[in-house]
Amino acid sequence: MNLSDFEKTNYSGLYISKAAHPAFGKKYIARFQYDKKRYVKVLGYTKKDNLTKKAALTLLQKFRDSIVNTPEEEIPTQKLKNSSPVDVEKNQKLMEENKALKSILGDFKDVDPQVLKDGIQKIYDLEELKQYQIELIKLQNYLEAQNLRMIILFEGRDASGKGGAIRRITRYMNNKHYRVVALGKPTDTQKNQWFFQRYIQHFPTGGEIVLFDRSWYNRAMVEPIFGFCTKEEYEIFMEDVVNFEQDLVRQGMILIKLYFSVSKEEQKRRFDRRINDPLRQWKFSEVDMQAQDLWAEFSEKKYEMLRRTSSRAAPWHVVRSDDKHLARLEAMKIILNSVDYDGRNYALNFEADENINISVQKELMQMRKSQNY
Repeated sequence: MNLSDFEKTNYSGLYISKAAHPAFGKKYIARFQYDKKRYVKVLGYTKKDNLTKKAALTLLQKFRDSIVNTPEEEIPTQKLKNSSPVDVEKNQKLMEENKALKSILGDFKDVDPQVLKDGIQKIYDLEELKQYQIELIKLQNYLEAQNLRMIILFEGRDASGKGGAIRRITRYMNNKHYRVVALGKPTDTQKNQWFFQRYIQHFPTGGEIVLFDRSWYNRAMVEPIFGFCTKEEYEIFMEDVVNFEQDLVRQGMILIKLYFSVSKEEQKRRFDRRINDPLRQWKFSEVDMQAQDLWAEFSEKKYEMLRRTSSRAAPWHVVRSDDKHLARLEAMKIILNSVDYDGRNYALNFEADENINISVQKELMQMRKSQNY
């Protein structure tokens, strides 16, 4: 077959003969290169097969797919025999890997490729976290043995990833020695008590960890914005909270304050997902609906909270949480670095990722330039 007898069509790989056969008409052929090999096939004739350009293109695509998607194990033996020993060994290895992957993935062609990709990435992420979750168990055992008490505060805007981080942190912990506290609206009785009273009753005993999913810092952000407290009550809290926390630390409490900092764009993306995903719709509340509109107000209160309530005794740890996995990893490191527990695995990396674990000073500087966080 002489290629000079054919001319290219406007479709890559599809050629048509220059001259027409008296009975058969013009001939369509497929000609393309794949994996350093050239493939040529007669697709049919315009008269004999009533072949149109569109139909020829469909045949070309089918032929191309049959070449590109042919599994390694179906490569003809003759081709392997004509290959060098190195190529044969390489092909056999690819065949074995392909077979192993198919046995694991099953009917992967029926799954959305993005869903499959996300699922595989999640497996790698969970495996990376496990080494730090083992360390968290060591930390918990140490606290119990030493009769120490720990409080971890999880603060941040709505959809910043607090709940997911708490679930990963406590995943393998002994549930007899930790509690997750997420308080609702105060009762009429609690409204007339000392503000910190309803939180104090949930404080840990010796050997226990308490994780607050939102804490007394509601008064620093949520309550003043939605009018749940007066300006005077807000100012009293901002003046008293540092001394309150210093007293806790002085009396032996290990206090860790984590602020999950999500960007405005990522928060919107997560809200949209909650609205459209029936498995997540329960997460979306009336307060969430206003979070984007009130972004500037929350930024103002966040700035004041970080500026006025981060102390040497109880500093804030700001965690960038657009990437949930990296945020969870950094949160675990912060908790693990707060105590010199026994049996630490020094082979692990406990160094802070400065792109995720942001200092308060750096966060405040960023917020003065932009309120995106």
